[in-house]
Amino acid sequence: MRSILEALYCGNIRPEETIVPIDHEYRALNRKISEAMKMWEKKLSATEFSQFEELLDLRSKSGTLHATASFIRGFQLGALMMTEVYAAGDEIVGG
Repeated sequence: MRSILEALYCGNIRPEETIVPIDHEYRALNRKISEAMKMWEKKLSATEFSQFEELLDLRSKSGTLHATASFIRGFQLGALMMTEVYAAGDEIVGG
């Protein structure tokens, strides 16, 4: 069995590919987005719709970068909290 660190290093852990929000609004929101995309595809010319999709792709990439930074920051804060907990444990046991 591989260690978590080895799997992470090898790229075998990709949480973004397996996360499915459990919030009941998630599917409804995606349905609304699909419906809106169909509406805009009918209203816009092929070129305009392609440009619109490019804009949405850029927005999605921006959101992904923000989510990545948020994940990293959260992980760092969690690790710092664990360091503090372990340090306090030494003080409690030693004192």
